[in-house]
Amino acid sequence: MSELHVGNVVRVRIQSSADIVTARQEGRSMASTLGFTNTTLTIIATAISEVARNIVEYAKEGEISIAPVGNGVVRGLQIVARDQGPGIVDLETAMRDGYSTSKSLGMGLPGAKRLMDSFEISSAIGEGTTITMTKWIG
Repeated sequence: MSELHVGNVVRVRIQSSADIVTARQEGRSMASTLGFTNTTLTIIATAISEVARNIVEYAKEGEISIAPVGNGVVRGLQIVARDQGPGIVDLETAMRDGYSTSKSLGMGLPGAKRLMDSFEISSAIGEGTTITMTKWIG
C-alpha cells in the first residue's frame, strides 16, 4: 500500500494491565467508528492486547498509537506499539508459534500477526521494539 494518510491518532501509555484495557477500548472504539464488523472489532482488540501485554511484561512501559489509515482505495486501522525496553534477542524465534520466555502459551506475537492483515516488527537490543500492524476493511 503506498501513500498512507494517517489522521486522528490516539496514543495510550502502557505501564500496567489497566492500560492494556484502555488500549483495547480505544482500538475497538476507533475501529467501530470506521465501520469494522463486531467480529473484526474483537480481532483488533485481541491483537492490541497481545502487543500491549508484551510491553508490560518485557519493557515495563511503552506506548500504543491507534489511527485510521487509507490510501484513497482502501481504509483501515493501524496500531503501532513502541517501547524502549531490552529488545528481542532473536526475532525469528520470538515469532515462532509456541515460543515463550514467560511460560505462557506463546501466542503473543505470532498470534497478533495472524490476526492482522499486515504486521512488521523491528527490535534492537537495548533500544526497544516497534510493532506496526494494520487491519483493512474488507
